[in-house]
Amino acid sequence: MTQKIALITGASRGLGTALAEALAQDYHIIAVGRTVGALEELDDRIKAGGGSATLAPMDITDQGAMQTLCRGIHDRWGHLDMWLHTAIHAAPLTPSDHIDAKDLDKSIAGNITATATLINYVSPLLGDTGRAVFFEDPIVGQKFYGSYGSTKAAQIAIVQSWQAETSRIGPKVDILTPKPMATATRARFFPGEDRTTLNDIHAEAARLLGLLDK
Repeated sequence: MTQKIALITGASRGLGTALAEALAQDYHIIAVGRTVGALEELDDRIKAGGGSATLAPMDITDQGAMQTLCRGIHDRWGHLDMWLHTAIHAAPLTPSDHIDAKDLDKSIAGNITATATLINYVSPLLGDTGRAVFFEDPIVGQKFYGSYGSTKAAQIAIVQSWQAETSRIGPKVDILTPKPMATATRARFFPGEDRTTLNDIHAEAARLLGLLDK
């Protein structure tokens, strides 16, 4: 039987790592992230649960690295069954008339260009039967979120186009909306927030994956 393979970009932290742990029961996980130590800790937890993972410590904005990754997936497994994209660049909050050009450039590279590049590279691996999953953020458009919000909205616009283009021919493209979670990214946006009121990343990962069955 062909092994099911799931690629998770942004797997070292937050929702990405929770999704990786949840899916490891049924999939071999290819975990992409920039933090080596966090990926190794994820690998330990996956192995402890009886699963397996391949760690890919790299930056998704590095086009050459993404080419090498996807070529390696093709050569080793020949396909992907699922791709979940949780990687995001969260620029500092600032009024729109004070947006830093370097922060905006990083947001464009990480949230727009990298997403479009990965769709190009990953789509052939998913074929017509695979599934790609993306995550929107209702915070888009609120005050002080100019760099993050504009590029996150553009990311989802690209995905919506891909979703419409593949609705009849595959791969299946899903866009899900997570509930507020106690992640490092959210802590940057809401440093004084009571985190006990937020959703657990593992419970939220389970809820979101459950939506894919409907």
